[in-house]
Amino acid sequence: MDLSANLYRSPRERLVKYGLGLCAVLTILTTLGIVGILLYESIGFFSQVSVIDFLTGTDWEFAGSDPSFGVLPLVSGTLLITGIAAAVAMPIGLASAIYISEYASPTARRWLKPALEVLAGVPTVVYGFFALTFVSGVIIQGFDSTLPPLNALSAGLVVGIMIIPMVASVSEDAIQAVPKSLAAGAYALGATKFEVVLRVIVPAALSGIIASFILALSRAIGETMIVAIAAGATATLTANPLESIQTMTGFIVQVAKGDIDQGTVSYQSLFAVGLLLYLITLGMNLAANWIIRRYRENY
Repeated sequence: MDLSANLYRSPRERLVKYGLGLCAVLTILTTLGIVGILLYESIGFFSQVSVIDFLTGTDWEFAGSDPSFGVLPLVSGTLLITGIAAAVAMPIGLASAIYISEYASPTARRWLKPALEVLAGVPTVVYGFFALTFVSGVIIQGFDSTLPPLNALSAGLVVGIMIIPMVASVSEDAIQAVPKSLAAGAYALGATKFEVVLRVIVPAALSGIIASFILALSRAIGETMIVAIAAGATATLTANPLESIQTMTGFIVQVAKGDIDQGTVSYQSLFAVGLLLYLITLGMNLAANWIIRRYRENY
């Protein structure tokens, strides 16, 4: 008996179909609206500031009588925070995923995975004050009280802690998707547990693991509250993690406070930085999707 026609004749089903379609269209329109605003305001900015000077300049001073809009200090600060966060989140997140998937007992797994994902539910402003008061105020200044309380190291460490659940969750899903027959075959050849995990399971899940890394890094690049609270507001081109720096998102927060008049080139620089940040995160997400499609193992 064929009941497929009911899916199209039922008013309720058609209502659900149109409702879901409307949600999809609103998502697309919202994205296009965001991009349109960024482009519109950025065009006004780049009509007064050269794109080359913006992308290659090493001096960022958006206020004052002689502003300078070289975005490299903001980009370097963002990359410095992201690099520190990656050094924390990648090994810990992957190790957590391997342990939960392959070594933990069912009872431990039921407790560990929700406990790890609780980190994802902590508000980022709480992470920011944790970085400022504990990581920087207690740990870093405990070693050397002359170090600045606002620095890239404390912000980067806490951003890394924040993105650990993303790395662990996506990597654990990728590891769980590897067929058990691959591990069983390796055991049959005499491989140890560690050898099976290191040489069979992790390589088979590599595309998902790499995608988790890229998605987590794009999340770290776009993080706002932690860096705004703990990293500082000094746009300095430096690789020293113990100095105060400013990221692209930190600058956006600073300008969005309303101290700069709307319509000025300084105000429009907010949208130019936002557009650059959008293009960076978009590129990373596209790269993650490409890696998943290109290197996915189909069993």
